[in-house]
Amino acid sequence: MSRLQRIEQALTMALHPAMLEVLDESHLHIGHAGARPGGETHYRIIISAAAFQGTTLVARHRLINEALRAEFATGLHALSIAATPAN
Repeated sequence: MSRLQRIEQALTMALHPAMLEVLDESHLHIGHAGARPGGETHYRIIISAAAFQGTTLVARHRLINEALRAEFATGLHALSIAATPAN
């Protein structure tokens, strides 16, 4: 299973999103800190979930980072996050 698939799975299990898009943008960061040969280090996450209702942007990011703790421990370097509450 690829890191992208593991990210999708972890976020789905933790947050039950109404909408989730995960994009591997590692190719845009070649030569930057944290980039590795083979990629799978830099991702963009676009997510909408009822779990975000009544939370701050910082709290949403914390929920996502917590759900992806294992990925950060194994080489995930950076996330770009757009997180909104679902209706």
